[in-house]
Amino acid sequence: MRAAVRNSSVPARIVALVCIVAILWGYNFDLESYITPQRGLGYALGIIGGSLMLVILIYPTRKRLHALKALGGIPLWFNLHKLLGVVGPLIILFHSNFHLGATNSNVALVCMLVVSASGIVGRYIYSRVYDEFLGRQSTLAELQQRAKQLHENGTEVKVVPELLQAVDAEERRLLAPPAGPLGRLIHPLVVGARSIGARRRLKKLIAGSIARSAAGSPVIAQNAQRLNATTYAYACRRLDAQRRVVEFQIYKGLFSGWHLLHVPLFIMMFITAVVHVIAVHVY
Repeated sequence: MRAAVRNSSVPARIVALVCIVAILWGYNFDLESYITPQRGLGYALGIIGGSLMLVILIYPTRKRLHALKALGGIPLWFNLHKLLGVVGPLIILFHSNFHLGATNSNVALVCMLVVSASGIVGRYIYSRVYDEFLGRQSTLAELQQRAKQLHENGTEVKVVPELLQAVDAEERRLLAPPAGPLGRLIHPLVVGARSIGARRRLKKLIAGSIARSAAGSPVIAQNAQRLNATTYAYACRRLDAQRRVVEFQIYKGLFSGWHLLHVPLFIMMFITAVVHVIAVHVY
């Protein structure tokens, strides 16, 4: 499951990189010499971008109507929903030459950008609540089993005998909120920063322990770099799993609030887009 989560993030990063490059290029390039929103390629881009934004509606519809299962599975439409929610606005930006126009088009453009930004934020929150969090739960169970095996037979733990105790202590420190009501309130918000400090302490502990062991063992000295990386990765994965557990409740609440905001924003975008299309063709 961890591999699936990691692999699924690779296409998302590629899409994000392509979109960023396209936005920077389109914003700095003189598109007005080639693209006009009222006709030709610019007009076609508006139709294409608007149509893609309409296709986005299939996902919430498919999720609620079992009769539409012939259109494909919900995961397929969820992935398309995420992709088109970025590609559609990008095409609209090229349609508008990255410039503001009439009032109705400006309102539609701003609403679309707000919805797209909201979707990106929501996707991040969703990944913390569901996809990656569930993956981390499974990873935590695997790491606990691996920690037991390493404690009994693993060469990495024998090289760093104090690692398990140190990781356990850092996990307890992450799970324990700061003192006072305010500390408990902000605990999920600061646990990420606290985990950075924990990683630094464990990295220093691991490097020092392996260096001391390498001084008396040619075999360990020869494999010191690999042992250091493997042991540190093990410690980081355990800390990251605990951090995800602590953050889960706050992200779950944020996701509920985000969903209540995202839906009316999308409806507003749809209405303003319809008004824009009517205004363009009527006036």
